[in-house]
Amino acid sequence: HVQLVQSGGGSVQAGGSLRLSCAASGYPYKSNCMAWFRQAPGKEREGVAVIYTSGGGTYYADSVKGRFTISQDNANNTLHLQMNSLKPEDTGMYYCAANRQGVYGGVWFGACDFRDWGQGTQVTVSS
Repeated sequence: HVQLVQSGGGSVQAGGSLRLSCAASGYPYKSNCMAWFRQAPGKEREGVAVIYTSGGGTYYADSVKGRFTISQDNANNTLHLQMNSLKPEDTGMYYCAANRQGVYGGVWFGACDFRDWGQGTQVTVSS
């Protein structure tokens, strides 16, 4: 049973910073991608950033390039998202996600297919 447990988030003024974390446990599948997605009210879920866990390469949505940084702590099986220079349009529910290598039918982003999700954490940026 895959578990992705999120922490962090909250409310901040525009220009501020927040850090999200996602602790992974119980993986019966091989995973080579982890990511952060977000969903604003009334909008579809969108990919924010991906990290390719074997090599450490990353991929970002254009809207967050240069402001957000995705990273992994392999020792603790934890994924992070450092968000700087936050804007009101960054407001939404943020979800971490993991793929199951070789298994398809989930949500595609950054050349990976994501099937397992964290519980979500709210990020609110006020102007």
